[in-house]
Order: sequence, then C-alpha cells, then structure tokens
Amino acid sequence: MKTRQFGRTTLPPEQEKATRRAVRWEIFTIVYTAITIAVIALVVGNSQAMRTAWIEDMLSLVPQFAFLIALLFVRRRPNRKHPYGMHRAMGVGHLVAGVALLAVGLNLAVEAVTGLIAAEHPTIGTIVLWGHTIWLGWLMVAVMAVVIIGPVFFYGPAKSKLAPVLHNKLLYADADMAKADWQTTVASIVGVLGVGVGAWWLDGAAALFISLGIIWDGYRNTKAAIVDLMDQRARTYDSKKPHPLAADIVSYLRDRPWISDAAVRMRDQGQVFHIEAFVVPRKRKVSVHDLTTTAEGVAALDWKVQDVVIVPSERLPDEADTGR
Repeated sequence: MKTRQFGRTTLPPEQEKATRRAVRWEIFTIVYTAITIAVIALVVGNSQAMRTAWIEDMLSLVPQFAFLIALLFVRRRPNRKHPYGMHRAMGVGHLVAGVALLAVGLNLAVEAVTGLIAAEHPTIGTIVLWGHTIWLGWLMVAVMAVVIIGPVFFYGPAKSKLAPVLHNKLLYADADMAKADWQTTVASIVGVLGVGVGAWWLDGAAALFISLGIIWDGYRNTKAAIVDLMDQRARTYDSKKPHPLAADIVSYLRDRPWISDAAVRMRDQGQVFHIEAFVVPRKRKVSVHDLTTTAEGVAALDWKVQDVVIVPSERLPDEADTGR
C-alpha cells in the first residue's frame, strides 16, 4: 500500500514513516485478534461474560479494517468529481466503527439484563486434558489473561503514539479501545470465577459491564465522527481542544505587511485541513502576487494544510477564529 501521498499532499518523512508503521500495526492487530477469537471460541462455554468478551474481540476488528480501507481512498488525488479529495473516507470509517460498536453493545446489554432478570444460572463444565480433569473456568481465565497482553502492552500504546503524528482520530480511537481492553478481561475473569464459587449473577453482571464499555466506546466514537462530518471547528486528534494551528495561521497572516487583521475557518477533512483565511487589507487594492505568496506561506506552516483560500474582506466574519 502506498503511504506517501494524502490527496495532493506529499507527506513529510515523519508522517510517511508513521503511516507505514500504522499499516503494519493494523495488519498485525487483525492477525493477532483473529487468533485470539479462535482461541476464545474453544473455551467460551456457557459463560455470558466470556461470550460478550468474545463478541467485543470481533468488534475490535472494525476500526482496523475501516482504517486500512479508508487509507486506500485518502491517498487519491483530488479530481473534478471529488475536488476536495477523498479525505472524508477516514471520517466515514470512524462513523461506521462507532455505529457498529453502539448497536452491538446495546444488543449485548439487553441480553445481559434479560439473563439477570430471568435468573439464568450459567454452568461451566470440565474438560479432560492429558488424562486430567480440569474445570473449564480455569482455561477461560488463563486464555483471557494471555490474550490481553497484545492490546494493553503492545499495539494499543504503539498506535496511540502514531495517532497524533498523523492527526488520525480513527487510529486514536482504535488505540484507546485497545488500551482499555484490560477492563473487559478483568470483568470476564470475575464473571467466570463468580460462577465457580456459586455467585451465578456475577457472570451476567460482568457481561453487562463489558456491554456498557462497548456502548460507551460506540457512543463517543459515533458522536466524534458525526460532529467532524458536520464541519465543527477543527480540533486536536483526541477532540479535547481546538487545534492550535488556527491561531498559528492567524498570527502568520497578521505579520504580513499588507494585512491589518485576519481570522480563519478551519475545517477538518479527516487528516488534513481546509483553510478559509479572511484578511482585512491595509489598502483597497490587493495584488495577485500577495494573495498567492500568502496562500503558499500558510500551506507551508503544516503538512496538514491541504487547501488554502485567501479571502480579502472589509470585515471579519463573526464565526471565524481570530486566534484570541
């Protein structure tokens, strides 16, 4: 997969390297998760908590596939049919992943609550291994303790380091979910051990806890994807605060000798930004040369600046970001 081009932007070496690493980690994660899904399937038994954790593992594949598929579209150059490029593909992938998590999480939560109300007593049997009879619950606990190593200690932290370099919210959400996977593991182990000591309800309660975690992941990812697709003010990769690049651009514009004041509308198109820069000229006449060099200067501030439109105005729009 080519990783050097995002639309018309040729990535700097740091971002190109980060993209290649992100692709490798996503492929590794898909293989790792597929193996864990197969292993858990061998021991899932009648435990509702284990079954819910198993389904969560399957759902965790959605963001990884969404990232790899979206990347195929993001690198395409703009054309007349798609004049802004196809950067929104990453946002669409983010939305698909969020909705899938939310829908399945709600369904699992309903199943868990229904099981608790019906007082369904799960049973965990035994298995004969190498001539010894072993309680299946111990195998469940052992499997869950082993499979958690990958997301919590390896690919979760690795992806979380790459997400800010690429300004990729889908990758960040994927990493965030992986790092929080230990909660699912602990809950499933508690549920299984609860069945072992006769506290049958712990299994359903653990399944409900895991379901609520899936719902929360689905809700926040769906919300973040929707507000981005609705062109909210560009924010950082974790959506926690407005992106500081807007203030940097305004500061750069105000330093131009022909501009008396400036403000921007910055739109996050996925991993790159579309900039509308409104400037109040000191004189009524503005040269094409000044407009061109200023647009080039803004584009040179950051690799994420994909499109720049300089708009000479008598006054700044009220909704534009003045960087103050």
